[in-house]
Amino acid sequence: MSGVGNEVTGTMLGKALSCDFLDADDYHSLSNRDKMRQGIALSDEDRMPWLEKIQESLRKRLLNGETVVLACSALRKQYREILRGSDPDYKPGSYTSCKVKFVLLEGTAEVIAARLQKRASEGEHFMPLTLLQSQFDLLHADECEKIFKISVVLSPEVIVNTILEMVTNSLNP
Repeated sequence: MSGVGNEVTGTMLGKALSCDFLDADDYHSLSNRDKMRQGIALSDEDRMPWLEKIQESLRKRLLNGETVVLACSALRKQYREILRGSDPDYKPGSYTSCKVKFVLLEGTAEVIAARLQKRASEGEHFMPLTLLQSQFDLLHADECEKIFKISVVLSPEVIVNTILEMVTNSLNP
């Protein structure tokens, strides 16, 4: 979800893991960016080519044995399944054995709106505050997916350390 600190957290996590950080926003087409700038929410039709580009990039890296951190607003299970498909060994529904793990940075609409307003005033992003509700409307994370969840109100350092601990614990149960 935009405004939760994906880029800051992802950059720090990539450094902590000594791996590349990818920002899914870099994979958006110009038309997708233009739509969002105009306050138009993206449709599934808009998102599919974007998700497929990300999937292809992740798959190449996984096949090369690389670790990578990706900041991506994969709000729906359908989107996350596409990204999980980057793992050539992934079998739908086998979330714990999938190499692609998800972290949901959770926050209230008020907290995230304040962050988006600040970012907009600094001219740092193409997504306007008016699209925030559409992101909350799309967000759905099933408990069965084993998505790590962490509050955005924590400091970036605490968030990264918590993610590292969660990932380590999930790999070594």
